[in-house]
Amino acid sequence: MNVFDRLAMIINPEKGLRRLAARKIVRVMNTGYGDGGASTAKKSMRGWTARSISPEEDIDANLHTLRGRCRDLDMNAPLGRAALRTTRTNVIGSGLRLKSRIDAAFLGLTEEEADAWEQNTEREFDLWARSLHCDALKMNNFYELQQIAQLGWIMNGDTFVLLKFGDVKPYMPYGLRLHLIEGDRVCNPNVYGSPVTSGVLSVETRNPDNGNLIVSGVEIDGSGAAVAYHVASKYPYSYTRLDTPLTWTRVPAFGERTGRPNILHLMDCERAEQRRGVPMLAPVVEQLKQVSRYSEAELMAAVVSSMFTVFIKTASPAEMPLGSAIPVEQQVAPEDPAAYEMGSGAINVLGPDESIEVANPQRPNTAFDGFVNALCRQIGAALEIPQELLQKSFQSSYSASRAALLEAWKMFRMRRTWFANDFCQPVYEEWLAEAIARGRITAPGFFDDAAKRSAWSAAEWNGPAPGQVDPLKEANAAVVRINNGLSTRERETMELTGGDFDRNVTQLKREQQIMQEVQGDGQLIPDRPEPFDPDE
Repeated sequence: MNVFDRLAMIINPEKGLRRLAARKIVRVMNTGYGDGGASTAKKSMRGWTARSISPEEDIDANLHTLRGRCRDLDMNAPLGRAALRTTRTNVIGSGLRLKSRIDAAFLGLTEEEADAWEQNTEREFDLWARSLHCDALKMNNFYELQQIAQLGWIMNGDTFVLLKFGDVKPYMPYGLRLHLIEGDRVCNPNVYGSPVTSGVLSVETRNPDNGNLIVSGVEIDGSGAAVAYHVASKYPYSYTRLDTPLTWTRVPAFGERTGRPNILHLMDCERAEQRRGVPMLAPVVEQLKQVSRYSEAELMAAVVSSMFTVFIKTASPAEMPLGSAIPVEQQVAPEDPAAYEMGSGAINVLGPDESIEVANPQRPNTAFDGFVNALCRQIGAALEIPQELLQKSFQSSYSASRAALLEAWKMFRMRRTWFANDFCQPVYEEWLAEAIARGRITAPGFFDDAAKRSAWSAAEWNGPAPGQVDPLKEANAAVVRINNGLSTRERETMELTGGDFDRNVTQLKREQQIMQEVQGDGQLIPDRPEPFDPDE
């Protein structure tokens, strides 16, 4: 008992006892995290009133605002665009390419038979993938759709892909069509009594036909599984096509008899029972916007300080002896006589009792670069993109630059795996099922046995290779790994150049034969070329 407690007991015993009891309760409550991050007694923590409840309240209710701000950062903030496009370029590049990897032993095929089947399947798939007819909108091929889907995924939080089937034409023997839609169009329908503002204020409603709960356009059953998605006919908040009524279509998530997907939902899950994705830039929206504002302010200050403007003070402003140095067509407000404009070599005439006071901006600011770099390090850490890669500025040593690339590629490979699993592989399996059904590819047991279907559908998806700071060192390290059995030639070929080892070996064999034939003649390519004589 301290001196204040003793005084309280003397002055008012009842109040003193309550004081001692409250102090003991606080001591009991302030245990573990109660003395640290969960403390409400520390002055540094009293003003921290963070609230986090369900994913619907934390994520879905804020998605409309987050999407708008992240799109604005992509369109108008250099660092925001750099973060999104750097991720898209390294994860997808020109598109992930199919490499069929069937389980030949399980299917009872020899290596030669498996290789022939894989090459034929890749050739058939490329026929569909390279055509614009794989797109329901007839605008992009499969590899370009990958870029759009992945960029929409990280910029908006999620992307949806409708799997449709169109007519088969002589120039396109497959009917599978992909229709990409942005997350805005998947929302709660107002036909069930929910307002059009669902997704901003109201994120939950119910389907009166079956009683299922609809959370931000995702219909879930009693067990919490997603069973359908509600897709709006247009963007709910758009002012275009006002003459077209806003309607919703219920798209079942899977076929009732086949279990095959009707719609693909691309998103990152960061919490259990999360229904909608979060834009990648969401944790750093404020920092990116402030950096953009700071850069604009510094740029304007530097421009203003570089302008040499002369102000002439006269008793009769109508008499302008020199005139303005800014042409009328370049002036911001030529119709306003009270407006004085600054420009390179501009001359303004002031009226009686008018004077100009300009603070010295002292620009360029020498602290600008260091301050922005410090913020970029924080932003890059949150996005798992090192500062060097975010700013495309490699000024450190070889070891530091290589470490930055290796760290970034941990995230790129993870996102590539997610994208291949959620987009490329399901699309490939749907295409393969159609190709087998149409008789263009033979795969015994594909529709009869789920295990055989999985064995026939096994594939890898290869994309752009990591950048090489020192290609010679990287190549020598690859040779050491191969010689010691730590890696394979095929994997190292993909990692270093993004190429195909089998095709490289075939092409090298062909080139070697040609070289031997030509060198054997001793005419076109002599073994030892004659030295060049400058006098001839």
